[in-house]
Amino acid sequence: MTSGPAKSFAAVDLGASSGRVMVGRLGRGTLELTEAHRFPNRPVRAGTTLHWDVLALYAGVLDGLRAAGEAAGGRLESVGIDSWAVDHGLLDADGRLLGNPVHYRDARTEGVPEKVWADLPADRLYAATGIQHAPFNTLYQLVAARGTAQLAAARRLLLIPDLIAYWLTGEQGTELTNASTTQLLDPRTGDWARPVAESIGIDVALFPPLRRPGDPAGTLLPHVLEETRLNGPVPVTTVASHDTASAVAAVPAAAGERFAYICTGTWSLAGLELDSPVLTEAGRRAAFTNELGIDGTVRYLRNIMGLWLLQECLREWGDPELTPLLDAAAAIPGPASVVDASDPAFLAPGRMPQRIAEACRTSRQPAPRTPAETTRCILDSLALAHRRAVEDAQRLAGHPVDVVHVVGGGARNALLCRLTADACGLPVVAGPAEAAALGNILVQARAHGLIGDRDEMRSLLARTQHLTRYEPSGDRAAWDAAAERAVRR
Repeated sequence: MTSGPAKSFAAVDLGASSGRVMVGRLGRGTLELTEAHRFPNRPVRAGTTLHWDVLALYAGVLDGLRAAGEAAGGRLESVGIDSWAVDHGLLDADGRLLGNPVHYRDARTEGVPEKVWADLPADRLYAATGIQHAPFNTLYQLVAARGTAQLAAARRLLLIPDLIAYWLTGEQGTELTNASTTQLLDPRTGDWARPVAESIGIDVALFPPLRRPGDPAGTLLPHVLEETRLNGPVPVTTVASHDTASAVAAVPAAAGERFAYICTGTWSLAGLELDSPVLTEAGRRAAFTNELGIDGTVRYLRNIMGLWLLQECLREWGDPELTPLLDAAAAIPGPASVVDASDPAFLAPGRMPQRIAEACRTSRQPAPRTPAETTRCILDSLALAHRRAVEDAQRLAGHPVDVVHVVGGGARNALLCRLTADACGLPVVAGPAEAAALGNILVQARAHGLIGDRDEMRSLLARTQHLTRYEPSGDRAAWDAAAERAVRR
């Protein structure tokens, strides 16, 4: 750890519903995080296609860097960028963006996986890439775009964090942890799975060279410095640019601790940090994915729908205050009626309370009638999905755990954390809530020589961040019965 004055780093952290720029200040044994600027991330439907408004996001990034500079006295040691995975922008031969990136919830990939599997069976695809089937994976998006004028004109493909970095620096690269989510990378070699790409007609030359967390990604361009009022030069450092990879880097586990993690937000990503991928057919059938993390680690995890279910319900209900709703949900005896939180039926937006009620009726359970009952149904269902993922990961990887770390926005949801401890029968350590931004900043700080290895990063987090421990309680048999109801049809 640095022994000099505290130094400031900016984390650009782009989520599915909002973006923010956070400032991390590291000193001797200290780590402080403040929010410089937050801005909305609202998808836009143009015609029949759902897009990301990436220019509005970039404007928010610039505003955020200006605010970060003001908070840091005009001097930032570095900037790092993380975001959600799989989505991308296409550039023409002049480096200009060919339209707004398509949102992963767009319907264009419906039926595409089945077409791909006709040429490359799903089991062979998993054995080569270790990535679970999700219809929005980059591989399927590119297949869906075949034959379009846009893809024909494309000379570069940049994943969202790499696109923002390109606009800030003028330099192009593909960050490894995010690249591993495309279903086009071999997790054993950390390089492109070229036989996979060739077999389905995808040219990996669209992607610029791979970068690893800690690699330099350029410096802010002069016009960016002018617009943000930052004192240059300001380097951009490659971080674990998939936000889940950054969040896992910020799990405050003790050295040698046997832990599972749950990164909670719009999605819940539940699994283990391993040294090598698990590419078994059993893992594929259990919907586990092998995404890459920092230091050559593998994030062996299952994607679960997450707090998206509650977010959509809140939107339908007119965005009521969350705290009273959670208090009312906590007063309802449980586990109550439950649904399969991983069911693709919940992927699309709209009518979420009604769809949850319909799923309960289909499985012959009482349908929730009030917002509090629906909220309790969602949180019980998520706790069960977390339990299944943690138990399945241990079994499939032969890797037992003693504690579950919950990081990300859901770490603030005390009811969800308590229910997860009860369902899993394991202690839950909740926090930090801003794990993605903290992981982003710590990788930057390590690249600049201010901190040491992964254990030192996590030790600093454990000493400086607010953590809450939940011990399991309740009736294990009741959770066993609820688990059976969740998947009954």
